Amino acid sequence: MNRFKHFCLYCALLGLSQFSWQLSAQALEAQSQATRLASPAGSSAIEIGGHYDVREGYVDGKWIEIYYGRPIKRSRNLFGLADWREALMDGAEVWRAGANISTRLKTETALTFGDTRVEAGEYTVFIDFSGDEWLFVLSTWPAQLRYNYENHDALWGAFEYTADRDVLRQPMKMHSPEYSFDQLSWQFVNIDEGAGTLLFMWDRIQASIDFQVVSAAP
Repeated sequence: MNRFKHFCLYCALLGLSQFSWQLSAQALEAQSQATRLASPAGSSAIEIGGHYDVREGYVDGKWIEIYYGRPIKRSRNLFGLADWREALMDGAEVWRAGANISTRLKTETALTFGDTRVEAGEYTVFIDFSGDEWLFVLSTWPAQLRYNYENHDALWGAFEYTADRDVLRQPMKMHSPEYSFDQLSWQFVNIDEGAGTLLFMWDRIQASIDFQVVSAAP
């Protein structure tokens, strides 16, 4: 009889444990959904300028990475309205080319964009479409990883941006894709041993800029 009681108690405790686990899992899922960002963080990376060794694999390569927020179109007319530039810049002088924190480009190697050399390091990325062209902008302004309104030495998004720290301002090539991209994306495309293209995609807009690793430049 005692064994039977113990068995019943064990079953009851096991059922309670499973029920508690299910409640915890549901609570975690609900919390995750509640805290999900409307514009999730994204990144893209390449390793370039190296070579393959029969034993070591790909060696001596240098990493280039871009970090950005990924806003979603959500059926909006992003680039078709008369005031689309003002809407995207939201009072700033340039666009952060993403969402939330400033878009950042990190490179372990010096690069050339056209005739302009950019040294290895980390830069904030912006797009200036105040004129007739889209200008790709790299700046030495640091980025705030957490918003602090008292910090005027680093940027949140593109607010308080000034052009005096720009190291690159170059026109982008514009493309008309067949498809509409619902979530903003930056990607590295057409990569070879020492050169490639950084491609921006959102809605029915594609804009690109070519770059070259300095060691591979003529």
